[in-house]
Amino acid sequence: MAKTSAVASLAWRVEETCLNAWPGLREIVLEGWLVRYAQGVSRRLNSANPLSASAEISDAVVAETAAFFQRRGQPAIFRVPSIAVAGVDEALATRGYTAEGETCVVHGRLDAMAAEIDPAVVLRPRPDRIWFAAMAGLQGYNADQAQIYRRIVGAVSIPAAFASLTDESGRIVSMAYGSIHNGMLCYDLVVTDARQRRRGHSRRIVTTLAGWAKAQGATDACLQVVAENTAARALYDQIGLTSEMYRYHYRRAP
Repeated sequence: MAKTSAVASLAWRVEETCLNAWPGLREIVLEGWLVRYAQGVSRRLNSANPLSASAEISDAVVAETAAFFQRRGQPAIFRVPSIAVAGVDEALATRGYTAEGETCVVHGRLDAMAAEIDPAVVLRPRPDRIWFAAMAGLQGYNADQAQIYRRIVGAVSIPAAFASLTDESGRIVSMAYGSIHNGMLCYDLVVTDARQRRRGHSRRIVTTLAGWAKAQGATDACLQVVAENTAARALYDQIGLTSEMYRYHYRRAP
């Protein structure tokens, strides 16, 4: 029982870290749920999220969440972690909410991870114009999306580092950012130029951020990855993010 409790506690610590590392632009708390909005960009930032294992689904929660998103011209979406209280997923399915977006949340101890700062990787304490422009290009954002993502990343309120790696011509080909909450590093926006993949660039970015976090006193790391992205999952497993803590998926209003 004690071991199970410790695992559950770690899982919710990971969940809290991930929420802080990827902040919404508008948020309300509703009966143990955090309802977040970011102008439709990213399901994680446009969904209702349980704040603990005791957050249940009620008619009021469903109605208020639907109204919150309706006022903003979007369908209601609930993000349902497997560590949520039993019955949440079934309650939403009964109301006609459809499932999508299976995602794994992985964890590792930094002492057991590849964590070495690569001198070729540039670490910025805050994102600048160059970093934002490169991220928009690698992610394929249009002008409106780029502006929204700039506001999202600019809203990160915990210690963070913004990493990038250039090729021989000086063009940024791989990047990500990492942020630390309560001794836990969380990776976000890990991306490499499609023409430069399978050359170890992402690994250099991820291990450098791990080295930075370790130097800041962090002890753990976590990351969210789409379940079907086998290549990314293999990379993260190789560097030491070996424990799948839980999964989540979304339930979208009919």
